[in-house]
Amino acid sequence: MHIDPQAARAMTRTACRRQRGPWMSLLSAVLGLAGARAELLRHGERAWASATFSGSRHTIALAFHGTEAIMAGEAFIDALPEHEFTISGHLVADAAVIAVDQEMAPTPTMTVEVDLLLLEDG
Repeated sequence: MHIDPQAARAMTRTACRRQRGPWMSLLSAVLGLAGARAELLRHGERAWASATFSGSRHTIALAFHGTEAIMAGEAFIDALPEHEFTISGHLVADAAVIAVDQEMAPTPTMTVEVDLLLLEDG
């Protein structure tokens, strides 16, 4: 499923108004960090808990089509691990790139899959 980045942001804003879930804020923040050339491919969420913390683990896949978009994707890869996310009531405890795939034909494309651990704060 391919979603235009602007359409994804609009869907995020609309869904946030209907239901303020932390996953929507996280997805919006990741898309903002990735930039306008990023295309959302998929998002998955699963519950996560330890003896002292609870939260959720998120897997997000993005595509970057074309040379300029791939450069933006590389900047996203560099920025993600150290990025300070602001998600109300939550803390991003870990953000990692778990896969990068590149194809050269017919259009240069880079697909990036990231994993984020979102913990409840408090």
